Amino acid sequence: MLETSARLLQLLAVLPTRRAWTGPELSERLEVTARTLRRDIVRLRDLGYPVVATPGVGGGYRLTAGSALPPLMLDDEEAVAVVLSLRTATSHSVTGMAETSLQALAKLERILPARLRQRAAALRSATVPLAGPAATVSAEVLTLIAVACQDMHRLAFGYRDRDGTASVRTVEPHRLVHTGRRWYLVARDVDRDAWRTFRIDRIDSPQSTGTRFLPKDPPDAAAFVADSVTAAPYRYRTRVHVYAPAAVVVDSVPPTTGIVEAMDADSCLLTTGADSLGLIAMHLALLGHDFTVLEPPELIDEIGRLAGRLTRASQPAEPRRR
Repeated sequence: MLETSARLLQLLAVLPTRRAWTGPELSERLEVTARTLRRDIVRLRDLGYPVVATPGVGGGYRLTAGSALPPLMLDDEEAVAVVLSLRTATSHSVTGMAETSLQALAKLERILPARLRQRAAALRSATVPLAGPAATVSAEVLTLIAVACQDMHRLAFGYRDRDGTASVRTVEPHRLVHTGRRWYLVARDVDRDAWRTFRIDRIDSPQSTGTRFLPKDPPDAAAFVADSVTAAPYRYRTRVHVYAPAAVVVDSVPPTTGIVEAMDADSCLLTTGADSLGLIAMHLALLGHDFTVLEPPELIDEIGRLAGRLTRASQPAEPRRR
């Protein structure tokens, strides 16, 4: 009986690692005969685990979604990754997730082997979260929008723009994008017939209309949001040729601050924006690389003023006359 139970646990651990296993593959992996494998599959089904067998080419055994979550068999790296993810979720921007994450984390840490508890503890003690004023969103809203994206159902909701102006929108949702501080929805605004980004925390009472749609030339969601949050909302949009590899410059430019695109092996294009030319000039100076401003021309004048100010500040102070 003990040997059978061990085989069943091993079978449960192996089944989810692929979409489907053929009988010979499972028999070889578990080192059992085809007859024993079939008998163990029947036992799992009797225990309530939905193991489906599909005949023919491309078929095989697979564990499908059932009414209960089967035991999860994680290797060392997977277990540590789950622990860190749950700890991150306790301070995440999604409301209602902290308590649930802590409960799941407590269950997992109670059964972790000592060596993994030590690794997780070391990573936890060496990591300090940077708290910020990021707006929170509800898990229910995120789930509703995600399902609408998947099912290609139109959404209707109230929306407040950056100036606080309220409107009612009907959209065809495409993707959710998380920048690290905020959640955005990329969707086609039906009334405006244009692709837009919507901050999730500004969306009010989203509802699926039940109307299906076919996507019309959807953009790259991540790039679309990056462009929207780095330049489009600001008074000044800046394009700069930076004489350094993109891989080097991108380390100094967060994705919510600017977009870095390689021009060749030794230079890149930086697109960013701000309401103040002075802030852009200072940011460019702090990059530590030579650059040429492509647009706007007013930025060149602002950089000249900044350079003059810094030059004067670098001179020795003259002694005061009494």
